[in-house]
Parts: sequence; structure tokens; C-alpha cells
Amino acid sequence: MAAMQAVPKTRRTPQNTQHTYSLHRRIYDVKTYPVRSPQGATILIYGHDNGITLVWRGGRRLKPPKKPVNDQRNGSSTEDSVVIVDSDDEASAATFVDKPEFEEQPTADAAVPDIVQTLDLALASAVAHIAVLPMPSCAADDVSWSGAKILASRMVFAVTCASSDVYVVTLPLTPPSHESKERPELRKNLLAGNAGTGAWGETLTLLAGPSRPCGGVAISLVKPKPGSRSRSAERPSQAAPPARAIVAAHSREASGTLRLWDVTLDAKPGTTGRVDPFQTEYLPAPLSSISFNPGHLSQLLTVTPSQAVRIYDYAAAALPSDDASEGPFPAQGSWLLSLYPPFARGPSMSTARKPIVAAEWIAQGRAILALLADGQWGIWDVDGASPSAGSNSLFSKANTGLRGSAITAFCVSGHLEGTSPLRNPAAQKSTAPAPGELVPMTPHTRRDAMVSGLAGGLEKLAAVRGGISVARLPAQGTGPGEESAVLWLAGGVDPIVSVIPLVSRFWDSQLRRAVGGGVNLWSGAQPTRMIRLSDLGLGLFGERCTGAVALPKTARNPSAETNGASTTSKEHGSSHEGLPIEVLIQAESRLMFVHESDDAASLTTKLLGVRKKPRVEPGPTKAILAYTRGDKPISQNTSFELSFAQPHRPATNRSLFARAPSAARTTTPGVSFDTLPADEVVTSAPSSQQGLMFINDLELAADQPDNEFEAEGRDIEQELMDIMEIDRELEQLEHERERGTKRVFFEEG
Repeated sequence: MAAMQAVPKTRRTPQNTQHTYSLHRRIYDVKTYPVRSPQGATILIYGHDNGITLVWRGGRRLKPPKKPVNDQRNGSSTEDSVVIVDSDDEASAATFVDKPEFEEQPTADAAVPDIVQTLDLALASAVAHIAVLPMPSCAADDVSWSGAKILASRMVFAVTCASSDVYVVTLPLTPPSHESKERPELRKNLLAGNAGTGAWGETLTLLAGPSRPCGGVAISLVKPKPGSRSRSAERPSQAAPPARAIVAAHSREASGTLRLWDVTLDAKPGTTGRVDPFQTEYLPAPLSSISFNPGHLSQLLTVTPSQAVRIYDYAAAALPSDDASEGPFPAQGSWLLSLYPPFARGPSMSTARKPIVAAEWIAQGRAILALLADGQWGIWDVDGASPSAGSNSLFSKANTGLRGSAITAFCVSGHLEGTSPLRNPAAQKSTAPAPGELVPMTPHTRRDAMVSGLAGGLEKLAAVRGGISVARLPAQGTGPGEESAVLWLAGGVDPIVSVIPLVSRFWDSQLRRAVGGGVNLWSGAQPTRMIRLSDLGLGLFGERCTGAVALPKTARNPSAETNGASTTSKEHGSSHEGLPIEVLIQAESRLMFVHESDDAASLTTKLLGVRKKPRVEPGPTKAILAYTRGDKPISQNTSFELSFAQPHRPATNRSLFARAPSAARTTTPGVSFDTLPADEVVTSAPSSQQGLMFINDLELAADQPDNEFEAEGRDIEQELMDIMEIDRELEQLEHERERGTKRVFFEEG
């Protein structure tokens, strides 16, 4: 636990709860592995100055380490002990079989999952970037992505180092036991536990080629061809072909270089391989990020901040006559599509486009979510994924020969909350302090600091840092799974971090708003708007935000976990679950987990709360109830009876509404009120509640339970839509009045 604190520092705000871990080392990149370990833990991978560290968070705990057994002569079992075979030779052979044991039941329901285990893999160099497979989140027993069996037992990821090396690492999903980390050979030799030695069952493959440090990396698997299955069926004795991974990395060599490697994942633990690139693309400008398509595994999304977002297909030959006989892929791929951002606001003759901060695949690889430097976000509908797109698809069967096309317009677009100074810095009032002057940090000074730091036009926007993280939630049934996205910009003391709970519903709501149909609040319990996480600066202890990662939530109910594998909540839109993801904020030397507070319920949750409340028997009524005398119509001289309960009419001819001598009478101009004694209305009412004594209990009227039967009969959705329609009509009338237009009707004489 030396690499990461076991107990975080917790800070609660009205909107969210923040759990901060101090790592005491500089962090360069953080990723969450999509496949959970067999015991139900979420695996985090972060890079630092000496390599990478893996963190198993949540799930069943490891059992405490056992005491070493020194005497085996009494017939004691050696099944769970460490077996070491030494020889007199200098090169002694050590064989260790790790059998970690876990608790029978998962950890109790807690706000913060426990850190079960950590593992440091030293690479003798700083790890700057980490790439994981673009697959949906799932348990180890439910892995079916791309048909690779290796994913059920081992994790596969790629890293880039400051020494210009690129590695593909495979490692068991199961966390190592305490006995494994306390082996004697690891204490004798400091280099015995480094990556590549096989001490942890890992394999290391070096990807040769780059001469400068890479600026980004992406990894995917090769989808097996349909014909390969038939060949294996003809020869059942032959084993299935091993899984293969495609790794892409870009660097600033020349004006920009993109390389791709084909790596076979069949190496034995403890072996280090070397692979040369099969494609090398020289670019007109360096890239900022790359990512593989989760649906079309051969398509690569590349981002050039000053130009455009482009799609590259390494499996499609640039020319039909390319000879691919030397390998399974052509020597050069093809560029399919260019996506250009809108123009930036500037002088009248300015032709510069807005810098692109980040772009990621959404809608199962059929659309692209982009974030621009001025805080604008937009969705490019590439493959007709929009709910109202119809058959307007660029990659449909009719357009299979598409090459070199371009798109400029977003399908839907908007701006992140709190980025207005970025859109028009010159129009904002800047109160930048003089050199050496100290200014207290208030919300206004934070805003002014952002404005003063970004004032100056388009040149300053090029320095804005941010990113997008898309979490692919588990699929429900046969349909595709939902997606959640986190967009962030590092500006000022408090970073701008916004969450899209469900991308498909958010996209649909934006389309409704564009055509004037309003927002469908009742499409699900999750809100259909973008939510900004506020008050994050204090949780980072003054460090600047360097990244944000979306982590799918897992079920915390112990009864929902079988065989140690925790399942993701099936109701992503349930109101009691809140956001379907947990946001991980990365700072320079800290990691902060942010999730919704229990009292920060959404608008939909509050509106639907009356239907979610448990049934409670109504108690005695403490409010004032007014009843008229019989069936007489209400007039100016109508008399009302004030009591604590509705009067009961007996079968006798005696009238309960006859004024008793002891009744208190209150008169107002035109209307008179009678307060009946308690014994005339309710036989068990105390005498202390007679007359005007009910005034002491007026405060109890607001605490009465809601009438659930009345709420179930109401159409709240229709009432809200009617209110929204009225507001829309009033705004239209106000707009017409401000324009000063007058309507004149002429009648025929």
C-alpha cells in the first residue's frame, strides 16, 4: 500500500462527494481497464516516473497473509505454501505458483471501495501515455468482445515511455497475493520485480521504430475473419490462432509520424519480444491524440488541433493496386474522412478555425464527440447514428467507395458551462493584478484570472488543455449498451468538468430542443442535460487538473455478486443510483474520485418522489378544514365550520351543524366562521383542542404526508408540458412586443 493511500481524504459538498488519494509521485496518465477482475475489482492503471502501477479497487478482499511454515515433517500440507527450488548452481531456478485467496463475501456497502491490492511494474523510464482496449465495461466471465479468449484471464494494454520506447503489456486480471509480494528473491534483488522478468506473470513486447518520445498511443484487437472459423473446424486437432493486437502511436518526428504494429499475444510470461511497424504514415502536422473505433476495429480517429479530425483505415489500401502479399494488411492505409471545426471569432478577414482540444468515438463508433478550445462541444454524425438521421449515412452500402470527403457542420452543438470568457475574452472585463500583487481567491477573481490568462484572441486558445473520456456501459439484452462521457477543460483554479450521463438521451434532447419540441424530462430518470461538477479545486489541494476519466459504477449489493464478480447495475437510469459513472479527476500527484451526494437529487427524482415514497398510513389531520352548512350555495353571509376532522352525520335527526352554546364564533365582514367543540365532531378529541387552539398546530400542516392516491391519478407529465407550452407562448408574445410590430386587420366595407 506504499504507492497509494489506503484511506482517502473525504470532502463533501452540496453537489458531490470527493475522495482524494495522495500518491507522493508525479502522475502522467490514468486509465481504467474495461474488464473487472474475477473477484469483482475495478482495475486502474497510472503511469509515473518509474513505470506503471496497477490498483485493484473494490470487490472481495484478499485474505491476510499466512505465517510461513518452516517444518513440513509432521505431514502438514504444502498446497498453499511458497515452493522454492534452489540449486547449487549460480543460476538458481525459483518456481513460484501464486494462489491468491479471497474472502467469501465482498466488502460491505461503503461509500468508498477499498483498495484491495497494488502492483508496481518498473520500466526504468517514465510512462507518459497508457492505452486500453475500446471495449464496453464487463466482468471477466462475460467477455465476448472480438472473440478473444485471452481477455477472460489477462489484461492487454500499451504504454509509451519518455525514452521513446513503446510496449505492449499483458498481465493476469487476478491481483497478486500478499505472499507473492513478500517473496525472498524480491527482497534480495531490487530488479527482480521489474516488468519483463515474469515475476508477476507478465509479458512485455517492445515496439521498435520511434526515435523520439510518442505523444499518444491506441490499441485494438484484430477481428478474426469469417473464413478462419471454418478452417479450424476442418482441423480440430490444430489449436485456434492466437489473438493479435494492433497498436498505433504518433510522435513529432519530421512534421509528424504515425506508426502501426501488429502484435501476436501468444508470448509466455517472462519473455520480451520485439516487433517492427507494418505501416508508417508521415503527416503534414503532428497529432494530439488517437483512438480506435469500437465498432469498426480497423478505423483510427486522429486529431490535429490546428486543422481537423480525420479517420484513417489501416486495412483499406490507399490504391486498389497495392500488393498486400507480404502481410495481412496493405503497406499503406487510406484516409476516409476529414471533420473540420467551425471558424473562430476574430477580425472580419479571419479564416482560422477553432483549435480542437479532443475528440472521441460515441454511439458504438458511428459518431464523434468533439471539444473545442473555446468550450464549444459538437457531435459529428458520421454513420447515421442520430435519432432523426434516417438513412443519411456516409458509410452506408451506397457509399462504400467514400474517399477524401469532409464535414464541417455539427449535428448538435453547445457550450460547456463556465466557458463564456473563452468565447469572447476581449469583451470581458479583466482585472489582472499587477506583478507582485496578491489577490484573494474568490469566485470573481478566479473568473478574472481565467479571462486575463486567455485574453488575446486565438493565439491563447491554442494553449487550452482538456479532454474527453467516454465510458461504454454494459449492454442490456441484445441491444447496444449506453455510453457516458466526461468533458473537461483545465482553466483557472477550479477546473471545468462536465458529465453527460447518457449520451443517447442527451443527443435526443438536444435534437428536440433544436426543433422547438422542448426537453423530454420523462424519457428516463437520468437527466437529459449536461451536468457540471462544481467546487473541485479544494479537493485537489491546489494542484491543477491534468485529466478526467469516467468509471462505470458497479453494484454494491453483496447479494448481487456471485462468485466474487460484481455486476453493474442494470438500471442505469434509476433515480436512486444517480449518475451511472464515477468521475476520476487526475492532478499532478493526486487522484480524486467524485460521485453524486445522496442529497443532490435531480429534478426528475424530486418530481417522481411522490410515486417512490413508501405507503404511510395518514395520521390525525391538524390542518383547518372548512365546511359549508349543508347544500346551501356560498354567498356573502355563508357560515363555515372550522374543525380538525370532517363531521360525521349520524342517522338521527339531530344536526351536528347546530351551533352549540360553547362554540366559539368568529365573524368577518360578510362571512362568519364557527368552530365546533371537539365532542360534537370527534368523540375522542381532547378538550384542549376546542375553539381557536388549533392555531398552535398550524406548523404541523406542512408535515402531513402526500396523498399518494391523488398523485397516482394525476398526469404530471401532461401538466408540466402544458406549463412549458404556456411559458413558450408568453415568451413569444414578449418577443413580438419588443420588436414593436403591430397587426392591423382591415374589414371589407
